[in-house]
Amino acid sequence: MNTAVADLGGPPPARPLPLLPRLRQWFSAGRLIGLVLPVAVLLLWQVAASREWIDPVFLPEPIRVVQAFFKMLAEQKLLLDFGVSLALVSQGFLYGAFAALVLGVGAGLSKRFEQFLSPTFDTIRHIPGIAWFPLIVLWLGLGAPAKILVIAKSVFFPVFLNTLQGIRSVDRHYIELAEALTLTRWQLVRKVILPAATPTIMVSLRYAAGLAWALVVVAEGLSGLEGLGFLIFRAQGLLLTDQLLVCMVVIGLVGFAIDRTMYLLQRRVLRWKQGFEG
Repeated sequence: MNTAVADLGGPPPARPLPLLPRLRQWFSAGRLIGLVLPVAVLLLWQVAASREWIDPVFLPEPIRVVQAFFKMLAEQKLLLDFGVSLALVSQGFLYGAFAALVLGVGAGLSKRFEQFLSPTFDTIRHIPGIAWFPLIVLWLGLGAPAKILVIAKSVFFPVFLNTLQGIRSVDRHYIELAEALTLTRWQLVRKVILPAATPTIMVSLRYAAGLAWALVVVAEGLSGLEGLGFLIFRAQGLLLTDQLLVCMVVIGLVGFAIDRTMYLLQRRVLRWKQGFEG
């Protein structure tokens, strides 16, 4: 059938790229350049550990860290601790980001509402989340709710402020054009203000997601008997440097995955917006 269509002058059927060109496309210079620094750090780590530039107690060889990783998976329920941390981060991020978006949009659209919130929010914002932690523990105990609340508070203010700033930074010419087209208030918000503010909001959500993941480690380290933060502080106390490095690598890789996920979401949401690629 495809041959007949081609004989009649139709377009030839699309053929998938051969394997070699596809591999070349995947392993392009732009993709590989990001691996140069990690490989260099790994090589330096191996040389420093094998030559004992640093005491092996404090810097084990990479192979020992890999062995510790599989040991923690099999004997210490590393996946369970990872799941606990991820659940805390997810809940804290969702609660904090949702509240920030709702109140940020409200404050951005209403100067009076912003004036109502600003004195209180500006005062609370300057108190670090960890400083709130002892008081929150007194209220809620050492369980998950206290950690979720600390994470949500830390996520809230970056998203709130960037949402407010994003709305207030909408080009005045867009507003004047909307007024000339006699758009209603709802149409102005939905078709002009929110789309124009979305790039700033998406950047704040990406930053807040990474902040939430970093903060859960501190919260779990200060209180609790499970989670990656607990494992880190326990390994430090027992001088289990290989396990400490396992947790650090896992936290770094998961943080990278969270950031890449938010970046891809940002690109998808803002696919209509073209900018400088560098």
